[in-house]
Amino acid sequence: MILKALYDYYHRSQELARPGMEYRELAFLIVIDEQGNFVRLEDCRIDDKSCKSFLLPKAVSRSSSPVANICWDNCAYVLNYSEANLPLRNPPADPLKLAAKEEALKKEREKNWKNYTTFCNKVEELHGALPGNIPLMALHLFYGKGNEIILSALQKDPLWGELCKNLTRNISFRINGALTIIPEDKDVVNFYLDSLSVCHADRQTHTCLITGEEGPLVELTTATPILGSQATAKLVAFQVGSGYDSYGKEKAYNAPISREAEFAYTTALTHLLRKNSRNMFRVATRTYVFWASVASEVGLEAESCFFSLMNLQGNETDNPDRGVIQVEKVFKSIFSGEIKTQTNDCFFILGLAPNAARLAVVYWKEIPIKDFAENILRHFEDMEIVDYRMEKRPYKGVYSMLSAVALEGKVGDVQPNLPEAVIKSIFQYLPYPYSLYSACLRRIRAEQKLTQTRIALIKAYLNRQPNNYHKLTVMLDKSNNNVGYVCGRLFATLEYLQKKSYGIDSIRQRYLNAASTTPAAVFGNLLNLSVHHEEKLNSPSIIFFRKLKNEIIDLLLAEGFPTHLNIQDQGRFFVGYHHQMAEFYKASEKNEDIVE
Repeated sequence: MILKALYDYYHRSQELARPGMEYRELAFLIVIDEQGNFVRLEDCRIDDKSCKSFLLPKAVSRSSSPVANICWDNCAYVLNYSEANLPLRNPPADPLKLAAKEEALKKEREKNWKNYTTFCNKVEELHGALPGNIPLMALHLFYGKGNEIILSALQKDPLWGELCKNLTRNISFRINGALTIIPEDKDVVNFYLDSLSVCHADRQTHTCLITGEEGPLVELTTATPILGSQATAKLVAFQVGSGYDSYGKEKAYNAPISREAEFAYTTALTHLLRKNSRNMFRVATRTYVFWASVASEVGLEAESCFFSLMNLQGNETDNPDRGVIQVEKVFKSIFSGEIKTQTNDCFFILGLAPNAARLAVVYWKEIPIKDFAENILRHFEDMEIVDYRMEKRPYKGVYSMLSAVALEGKVGDVQPNLPEAVIKSIFQYLPYPYSLYSACLRRIRAEQKLTQTRIALIKAYLNRQPNNYHKLTVMLDKSNNNVGYVCGRLFATLEYLQKKSYGIDSIRQRYLNAASTTPAAVFGNLLNLSVHHEEKLNSPSIIFFRKLKNEIIDLLLAEGFPTHLNIQDQGRFFVGYHHQMAEFYKASEKNEDIVE
């Protein structure tokens, strides 16, 4: 199902490379004239992390034997030059270690020469097949000068130092004055594609598991690496001789995929995983890609808004809630039918994690777009909580949710399986994971900070519990007589009373954790202290606070304060605290006196 969805995405997209080709970044171009003379180096870098992309013949699959790409590759293949050719930095003082280091560098230089020879042979093969092609003739003459002369010419270029800092990146060639690079030459591309057809003509044919049609099968699938994985990591791969083979089949023949289908799904996945992709987000070690089954308005809007939701990090400057408001507006339009959808319009999300030589699928879901919109709106509804912060920031995105329960807000430190559990809860409208809730309570107690996101998480978790008969509201609910909620309201009242009297809130630092777990042990003392705090207030304020305290205490059962709150009521304590504090600060924002 995953491969079929990726295959369909390739065929519904208009911007992906045609079969046999792919978009690749090139850091530098070697500009030569038609006689093969070096002219200059051309910098194709956009910034330190990205370069200009070109439509090139698809990269070859490599194992231990050197295999060259068509007129483009890394510096080891193109120039016989790598880090091993640079002066040794910080050589070991120990002679034995120094000798071992030099031996390793010698082996790498020998490997570079093999790679370089392979690349030169590929150039000669292309030149022999297309003798009248001017770019290939120039490339043939360029390599005919010898490696030493080539490197000597390049080292005089002002950009040579920059090239030496990017030796692992890909480079290629361009004829001086030409608008396209040599790998983009029409004759070169056509010859390459024709040779692919001939090469695969004698391949084993079988029914493709993706398309259901007969066709030549691939022996090795294309690598689609993610952050943290090996460069050769693949979605479909079988290790030979390690127990993965069955019925005498080896490699990709264990899962028969036609050449055309393999190209389609790997190209689609590579496109979704590209830099700055708006169909991808990362949480800790997990990489998630998502897409709609249709390229219509509803599909594109759903993709754009889901990207915004997953990546909300509270970094807006002019209007911090703009992203949230727009996401909610679009999903309401989809769910209400204002943006039209078809019954078979679906949304997909795929979660991947590094796993040795392969990619591990940690999450996969297919859901109708309308149901998807409904589930997102339910998430927004569950996470909605009164916000009395001066600077309101988004708090409903996955990034904000996970950072709220992580030490020092570092999302990379959350439990490994927590991100997909949270995404699954949002995507499929399931109860939020208990691990998210318990981590939230731990962070509140450890840091003494009841942030907006943490309170929203507690409310969302509790409201999705099947045994919760009195749902928590967005704002203060005076009819809620749950013992945890009531204790939270009372604690907020006593804290605010202290702050109005002395300008401090020390009872929160000293008693918050105890009050939220063992109320009977602390509230008697806190109520006695509040009597002394009232002495600093005027008579109307004293009457107000006494009236409010009695009103809240009357909601408790006859037994009084409980000796212990269960784990769910501990969460309700913090929500009640937040709601009551919001009432106090709402009056302050309006410059109203606290006295009613």
